[in-house]
Amino acid sequence: MSAAFPWLVADVGGTNARFGMVAGPGAPVEEVRVLPVAAHAGPAAAVRAYLAGQGPGRPRPRSAAFALATALDGDRVELTNGAWSFSRAGVQAELDLQTLLCLNDFEAQALSLPRLHGRQLRAWGASPPAVGDVAVGTVMAVIGPGTGLGVGGVVRAPGRWLALPGEGGHATLAPADDFESAVLAQARREFPHVSAERFLSGIGLPVLCRAVAAVLGGGEDVAALSTEQIVARGLAGESPACGRTLEVFCAMLGGFAGNVALTLGSRGGVFIGGGIVPRLGERFFQSAFRQRFEAKGRFQPLLAGIPTALITDTLAALSGAALALEQA
Repeated sequence: MSAAFPWLVADVGGTNARFGMVAGPGAPVEEVRVLPVAAHAGPAAAVRAYLAGQGPGRPRPRSAAFALATALDGDRVELTNGAWSFSRAGVQAELDLQTLLCLNDFEAQALSLPRLHGRQLRAWGASPPAVGDVAVGTVMAVIGPGTGLGVGGVVRAPGRWLALPGEGGHATLAPADDFESAVLAQARREFPHVSAERFLSGIGLPVLCRAVAAVLGGGEDVAALSTEQIVARGLAGESPACGRTLEVFCAMLGGFAGNVALTLGSRGGVFIGGGIVPRLGERFFQSAFRQRFEAKGRFQPLLAGIPTALITDTLAALSGAALALEQA
């Protein structure tokens, strides 16, 4: 790519927008800053705030890549779980950019997988293969319970990596036992379609907790609890409903991850991103996640051979956005 450096990269979710700079070819993403989406009218205003924080005299970026938490089609962009609505061409002109690349946030998250290294990952059992050992045609998948639930994939092609963007988080969620069936039935009183995101995300965890509490009985009032409170009370053992919610969350996430692995044929591994699972710490690795990941009947041996790992670096998608610019 002939675009001059530095490059601006961004990872924009429903809650936060993360910005960083790439100084030159193959350089790491640096000068990372996180800004709240709700505090800015749109991406151009957020970029100006980010650049203002760098001080005077710094070269302004002429190329940028925005990873955005929404489906992309045409010039108009509207965040799925955020307030920003904007024109790609308008933002490019407003920021005087030669190049503005917009991609789905989990397209960028998927493109980050080839660049992840040991300290950015915690494997569940066997580690994923090193990048140099990944054969052409191998697929890797990423699932991210954050504000919403992102799903993406990446496939090794000759000389490059190809992202497989999608909106898999909105696929219908399936139960694995009678308790989960009852929880889903309870949620359907509120929502005609219970997607994976409806339970397995920041906006979904309170829905899941209300449904779990209703099925458990006992009269525990969880209606006003936020995702942060549910996680904290569940980990501390202060609430039976919150504790069971975390168990169901991890188990259903495992079942969903196994479905993604089968759908994409992701023999190179399934990676868990997003901001929720890292908060669970050892609770996640003691959960039924991996058991449910493999519980696919006749295909259990196939799933048993697919590695899973937690992405511990919450800024990984920025390196994926940089790779997208590199390969553009």
